[in-house]
Amino acid sequence: MRSWRRRIAILGLMLSGAVGAAAAAPEAQDYRVSAGDILKITVFKNPDLTQDLRVSEGGSINFPLIGTVDIAHLTLPEAERKIAQLLRDGGFVLDPQVNILLTQALGNQVAVLGQVNRPGRYSLDTAGGHLSGVLAAAGGVALAGSDFVIVTGSRDGKPFRREVDVVQMSSNPTSDDITLEDGDTVFVNRAPLFYIYGQVQRPGQLRLERGMTVMQALASGGGVTGKGTARGIVVHRRDANGKLVKIHPKLSDDVQDEDVIYVKERLF
Repeated sequence: MRSWRRRIAILGLMLSGAVGAAAAAPEAQDYRVSAGDILKITVFKNPDLTQDLRVSEGGSINFPLIGTVDIAHLTLPEAERKIAQLLRDGGFVLDPQVNILLTQALGNQVAVLGQVNRPGRYSLDTAGGHLSGVLAAAGGVALAGSDFVIVTGSRDGKPFRREVDVVQMSSNPTSDDITLEDGDTVFVNRAPLFYIYGQVQRPGQLRLERGMTVMQALASGGGVTGKGTARGIVVHRRDANGKLVKIHPKLSDDVQDEDVIYVKERLF
């Protein structure tokens, strides 16, 4: 039941994120130029100044007549005014009317890695700038993915790390749907797992849901077979030092990540 609730919550997150991304995508006038962007620059009545330029890693372009121009982090209108001012001050164009078209945005991106359906790099401008929109652009968290997403990057020149519960975010987006910044990395780890074998209907590797008890783990494995017994269950678990130890749990005890549960055969 919890697994289905999780899937429904994440599906809702993907849908709301996709809608939110479309609604929140910034206008061109709000976009700030980043390294790697490709711009088409035109000057009215000066066709010889029409240029398709890529913004360098240092955030500048090399424009005819005026040379190197630093435009990183400027909005497109600000960059237009700066180029126009340099053309005017240099006496090259009397009343320059500069227009800049963003033809390809290669900057202002985040990397989405790990257990998502479409890992890769995504533009914050098309994804809406928030975690939910970026996850939706990446196809959402895969079924094998954890409920927790780790966001790393920098804020104000300092390292930044935030762990976000995506299931909780789907119900409380105002506090958890954080704003992402250029260069951030979103990582979705694999979901916690446990292993069950012996006298159960469906032995193997299974997803560990939150707060799952030994009894619930047995149910996930299809229940005990006619030859098995719920008494004397053994759990193999690694301790804090990485040593494998045997535990004889109660049915109400919690299961932990990487636990191996063995269900014994019933003695007649």
